[in-house]
Amino acid sequence: MKRFCTLVLLLIFTITLAAIDADAQRFTQRKRYGSLGLTLGAANYFGDIVPEPDFTSFRFKSTRPNVGLSYTYRYFPRVSGRVAFNWARIMGDDRLSASIDEGENAGRFKRNLSFRNDIKEVSAVAIVDLFENRNNYRRRPDFVPYAFAGIAVFHHNPKAYYENGSREGLNPANDIPTGWYELQPLGTEGQYADGGNDYPEPYKRVQISIPFGLGVRYKLDRNWDLNLEIGWRKTFTDYLDDASSAWADKADILNGSGENPTAAVILSDRSSETEFAAVPDPSGTVYTHVPGYGTFANKKRGNNSDDDWYITTGITLNYILTPRVRSPKFR
Repeated sequence: MKRFCTLVLLLIFTITLAAIDADAQRFTQRKRYGSLGLTLGAANYFGDIVPEPDFTSFRFKSTRPNVGLSYTYRYFPRVSGRVAFNWARIMGDDRLSASIDEGENAGRFKRNLSFRNDIKEVSAVAIVDLFENRNNYRRRPDFVPYAFAGIAVFHHNPKAYYENGSREGLNPANDIPTGWYELQPLGTEGQYADGGNDYPEPYKRVQISIPFGLGVRYKLDRNWDLNLEIGWRKTFTDYLDDASSAWADKADILNGSGENPTAAVILSDRSSETEFAAVPDPSGTVYTHVPGYGTFANKKRGNNSDDDWYITTGITLNYILTPRVRSPKFR
């Protein structure tokens, strides 16, 4: 996936430079125009809570909605600029990753992590058309493939759902209420833990990404276009799913400075909510775990060698704003 995305980025960048250089010739204000767009689509994620962090891990059950608003302005015959706001929901669930009958996925069912994350993104991208339009908006091509790339800032907030009483044999006094819990303030991998282990620092919920992708635009009539687009987001965080590095010992979490240590312990290790046999936790707490999970000695909870990605696909309805060009004054 990394090699493919790098090649796509290089291709888009090369095309953009060539197009801007060629189109920097005379392109009058009368021919420039803007448009407003409404996007409806779907979002998917690739990270630690899928079978593999690549395109083969796509699961329809994990697809969630994406909506957006955008403004696009055509500067040159091939090149436009677009600013947009997008809201996308992504999710992952070990129990939905594959069939429990597939033996190679037993580890994911034992880990039993899940999350959802609502991403709010503001982006600015350059769009490069395959076919140019040196005339005004009324004479634009009927069908245009295009590529885009740029930069975005997004806010994310991974959450997990817990149902009270789902942990077998747990005293109700040590349980937490049913509901959705924000995971970043809890420090499920020991970010706020008090212990001698090498735990990670708390991650930031505001991040930067590189959006890029491909699309096609179809002219409906004089003022309306319809776009079909797929866009990748290269992020620089491995915590869209709140899973990246190692397990944290439960005693360290309970003694830490997190927002809700009890919730952090329960949501950090959910192996004892499965049908697999659980044993007492070696940290001396009242919580149990499936052997091989839930303690710092077991180390791996996620894979911190790759950052997480998310993908949006959508249909955009664009309304072209009729350009207002002042006529020259005659004296």
